[in-house]
Amino acid sequence: MADNLLTAPTAGPAGVPDKFLDPQTGAVRVDALVKSYQELERRLAAAPAVPAAPASPAPASPDGYTIACDHGLFEPCPEINARLHTAGFAPEQAQLVYDLAAERLMPLIQELVAEFQADREVQRLVQHFGGEEKWRAVSRQLLAWAAKNLPAPAVDGLSTTYEGVMALYRMMTGSEPSALARGDTPAEGGETELHTLMRDPRYWRDRDPGVVARVTEGFQRLYPGGR
Repeated sequence: MADNLLTAPTAGPAGVPDKFLDPQTGAVRVDALVKSYQELERRLAAAPAVPAAPASPAPASPDGYTIACDHGLFEPCPEINARLHTAGFAPEQAQLVYDLAAERLMPLIQELVAEFQADREVQRLVQHFGGEEKWRAVSRQLLAWAAKNLPAPAVDGLSTTYEGVMALYRMMTGSEPSALARGDTPAEGGETELHTLMRDPRYWRDRDPGVVARVTEGFQRLYPGGR
């Protein structure tokens, strides 16, 4: 009998698909494996990213949102919560909406409060000096005197409140003996501390008499005799 010219294929390693085996020897074709792996890696890199699921699902009802409004600007709104719930917002996402609203509103509210306080302080000055015309005249005199005799930070600090303007007026007219005579040496960083106090809501929003007095007296001690 003639020899069989066909050689039976040698079995390859278990679990390796035939396309990665040499049909003659049954050996693993490493080049085919590498090529297939590279193609798979390319397809995975091109696939769109799957958005991450929210940390938790939306509550069963809008009442399930527990919104923290520690800033005191506003309270949770049932109508807004209902709309967030309809949109499928998770509790964390709903809280973020409120946090972003507060972040945007805070500067606007501070600006409105500052404008309101400034108008109220001006009215006090108008009343004290006997009318708008007289106050405008005194205001121009104060501005010119302060620019000539005091550093800009002191003018900026004192000109924002009724008490500060009155302190400037007494300094200009020489009727502030107690503050001018003390001549205290300010502590290191005293002006920085005063500016920190001026950013305190008790100063610009509440006009706390104690805080306003500390700022006014602080600038008077820092600049007792002008430049």
